[in-house]
Amino acid sequence: MANSIRVFAPAKINLFLHAGEKRSDGYHTLQSLAVFVHNVGDELVFRPASTLELVITGPHSSQLSADNDNLVLRAARALHADRGAEIVLTKNLPVASGIGGGSADAAAALRGLTHLWNLDTDDARLLDIAAMLGSDVPVCMKSEPAWMEGRGEILTPATPMPDMPIVLVNPRVEVQTGKVFAALTKRHGAVTTLPSGFSDADMLLAYLSQTGNDLEAPARMIAPVIGDVLGALSGMPGACLARMSGSGATCFALFDNNEHARDAMRALRETHPGWWVEAGETTPQ
Repeated sequence: MANSIRVFAPAKINLFLHAGEKRSDGYHTLQSLAVFVHNVGDELVFRPASTLELVITGPHSSQLSADNDNLVLRAARALHADRGAEIVLTKNLPVASGIGGGSADAAAALRGLTHLWNLDTDDARLLDIAAMLGSDVPVCMKSEPAWMEGRGEILTPATPMPDMPIVLVNPRVEVQTGKVFAALTKRHGAVTTLPSGFSDADMLLAYLSQTGNDLEAPARMIAPVIGDVLGALSGMPGACLARMSGSGATCFALFDNNEHARDAMRALRETHPGWWVEAGETTPQ
């Protein structure tokens, strides 16, 4: 058994998100292109222990509780109901923010505890557990660019994928996914043709210009500040595309180069000190 395992849980970004009709199981049929930001995310450390314990630290720790419904603990119990571990979660990502923080943490727990406990669990079993925990957990298992379909659990690698500078902004407003879907009226439907991949940034941006995020309009009704965030991002020099991720309230902008992205991060932090603002790069496969 390993002494300590450290796992990074990067932020997930939905470059577009189209919703279809509500299914009989209560979920909506979706299509999305997800990428990950390799330097922005939560961190989990796993150590041997006789009982299962979760300690939450970090700048957004006050937004979470280590109760039985916590996704990290649910992932641990689903993986092995009778094993113990000390888990320390450093919560850097805002909660209920549309960038897969809880899902990424659950996926990191499955990866980390599999190694800590030296379990002989194959990838298919881990993906089954991930899908049971939530629609975004499977794509967070590998944290690689992927097409998401079904309710999010049907994954196809998105390759090739250019690496693009990105700025993430959350106005520190929580938007509950269920409320956003409940307010959804207009949708693209899950009928978009998914290309095999993108050879460069221009090709990716041209494709994304024909897409959108169906959840943006209802999210803006719930949290109008999302419109302010998108306006601020769109006005930054070098911004190529500004959009909301997931069900919000985090928004992102893709930039033409790293210098412009870093300048935008600094400018937004100065003009909007109450917002959470980070810059990074999407991770290509």
